[in-house]
Amino acid sequence: MTDMNIKVLRVAAAVEAASILILFVNLFTIHAKAITSLGGPTHGTAYLITIVSTFSLTVAGAAGAARGLAFVPGVGGMLVLNWLRRHPEAVKAPAKDPVG
Repeated sequence: MTDMNIKVLRVAAAVEAASILILFVNLFTIHAKAITSLGGPTHGTAYLITIVSTFSLTVAGAAGAARGLAFVPGVGGMLVLNWLRRHPEAVKAPAKDPVG
């Protein structure tokens, strides 16, 4: 379960960072409505997935910094991944399989 959460966080962090970059480039250049209409919801969804996956992946007390970093728009996911790489003890232990 933990490996899946980290993969979700990695994908969401990459989409979050790429989409904000695309939105800013669009804003300062051609300002195409189609890019804004697609990029805004994409960025928002990736931002929310980053926050939710950070909270589901980390332990409450030890990962307060990671949970706070998740709220940084645009680069929060990348910051969380970097923080978790340096503090692996903050990652929740995988749950035991109830079936097996």
